[in-house]
Amino acid sequence: MSKILVTGATGHLGAAVTNFLLEKTDVTNISILVRDPAKAVKFGERGVKVEVGDYDNTEALTKALTGIDKLYLVSGLDANRGAQHENVINTAKKAGVKHIIYTSFQHKTEGGHPALAFIAEGHLYTEKVLKASGVTYTILQHGLYAEVIPMFAGENLLQSKTIFLPAGEGKTAFATRENMAEGGAVILLDEAGKFDNQTIELAGSETVSWSDIATVISSNVGETISYISPSVVDFTSALTGAGVPAEIVGMSAGFSQAINDGEFDAVNGKLEDLLGRKLTTVADFLAEIYVKK
Repeated sequence: MSKILVTGATGHLGAAVTNFLLEKTDVTNISILVRDPAKAVKFGERGVKVEVGDYDNTEALTKALTGIDKLYLVSGLDANRGAQHENVINTAKKAGVKHIIYTSFQHKTEGGHPALAFIAEGHLYTEKVLKASGVTYTILQHGLYAEVIPMFAGENLLQSKTIFLPAGEGKTAFATRENMAEGGAVILLDEAGKFDNQTIELAGSETVSWSDIATVISSNVGETISYISPSVVDFTSALTGAGVPAEIVGMSAGFSQAINDGEFDAVNGKLEDLLGRKLTTVADFLAEIYVKK
């Protein structure tokens, strides 16, 4: 059985992947790379080998990757993540890693939607580097996680009773992070090479608009939740005036524009095929988040 290293294992995605691996393979096959070992104590107690390092620390990466067959590379969050990913890929190749699985992003527009250049650049650069590395790869182009819905809807939604986003009636094939993580674990555990040198778009099996989301939440909480889609200019002005940091305003506006243009509305059933069952629906996810008091 292959020896597997999961990066970012104290984050939501990496932790979920690691937990699924623990259900399906012997713990001696699993290692994780974390920046803060204090956050990985529970994995260590279960017998997972915990390596400490980050994407810039080549020495730590070399130690962690030596003896590893498959690497699950969770994309970083730093502005220079393209260069960081390249360092990980190059180090993995030198250490003898045979297969790298990378978490990229779903995009319909060639080169990524213009409003999401801040997201697209690092991912597209990493995909290019990985394909050119000579190491067997699987690129997982993740759609939007259902977990971003409460973030974009706003933490005070049940008080404001209004979703305020310039996303128009654009639809999104949301999938839960748990479903995405399980799909990644299935690919990591494959020993037949079914996913070698493939780029696989993973997303939900249904599309919903923000109007749909408002309707579902309204039903859940027993109160009317409205959806207002302002212009990007008005949205930016309103959030800036409310003291929201510019970075958050720009990210929210960018994703909203991309959603409005249908950037994330592709449904292909591949994630469902990997899991061998129906995915968690947006309605089911929202039912756990928004409930009648």
